[in-house]
Amino acid sequence: MQTKLTVIATPAAPKAIGPYSQAVASETLVFVSGQIPLDPATGELVGPDFASQAERSLANMTAIVLAAGLDLTHVIKVNVYLTDLARFGEFNEIYARCFGEHRPARAVVQVAALPRGAQVEVEAIVVR
Repeated sequence: MQTKLTVIATPAAPKAIGPYSQAVASETLVFVSGQIPLDPATGELVGPDFASQAERSLANMTAIVLAAGLDLTHVIKVNVYLTDLARFGEFNEIYARCFGEHRPARAVVQVAALPRGAQVEVEAIVVR
């Protein structure tokens, strides 16, 4: 039996900058591709400060979840990539404001670099 997949796309998040979709949904799950802090209107990286980049990455992820007809309470797993793990505490504060009382499973890892010189990237798995 073949699973039907649906591509999720919204102008409220940046267009994919490579050969991938903003998200792909099956009957039960939505996989949101990694979101870096690009302004959806311009396609450019937001300000150089970490906080604005973290907020924009989470806002982009949220826009895609909403485009799938869901909200953040449906997010079951988040993967976060930081270029500086010393920003972990600052990211946690921004993340907590985004998710409120909802606490999905999560991993945070440091990476050597991210596309376009971003400092943070966020991806998610969402249950339908």
